[in-house]
Amino acid sequence: MLIPKQDLAALFEKGGMKINDDIYERLSLYAGLLCEWNEKINLTAITDPEGIALKHFYDSVYPFTLFELGEGASVIDVGTGAGFPSCPLKIVRGDIRLTLLDSLNKRINFLEELSGKCALDAECIHARAEDGGKRSELREQFDLACARAVAPMYILAEYCLPFVKVGGAFAALKGSGGVQELDEAKEAIKRLGGKTELVKEYALPNGDGRTLIVIRKLSKTPAKYPRPKAKIRP
Repeated sequence: MLIPKQDLAALFEKGGMKINDDIYERLSLYAGLLCEWNEKINLTAITDPEGIALKHFYDSVYPFTLFELGEGASVIDVGTGAGFPSCPLKIVRGDIRLTLLDSLNKRINFLEELSGKCALDAECIHARAEDGGKRSELREQFDLACARAVAPMYILAEYCLPFVKVGGAFAALKGSGGVQELDEAKEAIKRLGGKTELVKEYALPNGDGRTLIVIRKLSKTPAKYPRPKAKIRP
């Protein structure tokens, strides 16, 4: 899978981002592994070079330029799937400490190979979010929890905020309907110890609408959360 370097560099420059040779080589390797594994397990419907560059790599990294993520931050990607958004972010921001959590063991196998070959040094955990959030070694241990296109915001907040330490944040990467989703989730966010800090609507270079929502963790999440998905209501 070859994404021409000049094309990837020009794309990232549209978002004010620069890539060097190392970043390019590792993103290209990522794209190749994604397509190779996608023939064995369902990881993505997007397999063309331009689509991977825009809708996986750019779309994963650009939102993290819109708010401050501290040097050496510990990050957990909840329901990460094929590693988005955090694995492209880790390639660009090598300083972050990354944990990948997913409920499907086949995806974890892919992520472990990806981490090794792309030098991500990521911890890969096979668990559902509602179970992982109750484990003492994970609960309220991270500077940032992030998720992209996993569930509606009111569910996603309950999945992600339990992982975040007080003072840390949860970043949700949403589509054009993110503001409406946030409105439905306001009470849930408050119950979970969070407060909305940033809502940023923007568009990808192809015009697709996106919304970044950052929730700051102000107080500990009550012990009864997270609950099973069937019990979560707006």
